[in-house]
Amino acid sequence: MNTNVNTVSARSKTKMLVINGLFIALTLVATMFINIRLPMIGNGGLIHLGNVPLFFGAFVFGKKTGAIAGGIGMGLFDLISGWTAWAPFTLVIAGLMGYVSGTISEKLKIRPVVANTIAVAAALAIKIIGYYFAEVILFGNWITPLGSIPGNIVQVAVAGAIVIPFAGKLKKIAMKY
Repeated sequence: MNTNVNTVSARSKTKMLVINGLFIALTLVATMFINIRLPMIGNGGLIHLGNVPLFFGAFVFGKKTGAIAGGIGMGLFDLISGWTAWAPFTLVIAGLMGYVSGTISEKLKIRPVVANTIAVAAALAIKIIGYYFAEVILFGNWITPLGSIPGNIVQVAVAGAIVIPFAGKLKKIAMKY
């Protein structure tokens, strides 16, 4: 009997390892290849769709998957694309976005669309505040980071518009497997 419990536990761990790896890869690819560079000051010049798999991971598979996908996937993007100074900030900020949005989605016992909308709004606040202070540290002033706020808003709002209508249905499908 104990062998069956260990086998089920090992399968469950392996399944989550694969899912987390998949969402890291999806986040990296969506950040790297599905982006638009805007001529704005600060870091607001890059709008990407990396938040889409971050939110899908958080809403469908939970806060840990959201945190891992966001932090590692977007952090790897920073390392690979030469934005190395941003990587530690991205690891924390995007990881926190995934964790908090996943927690809100899991804990709020209301319609998934409403819960996920609140979760996206919380993630947006984390992104704006987190990257503002990261840019204050990197650029050494309090004004330049203001230029990033519009791009961050667009980035998270677009991801939310893509994810929110489908996340509840995808979660129901995923729970069957």
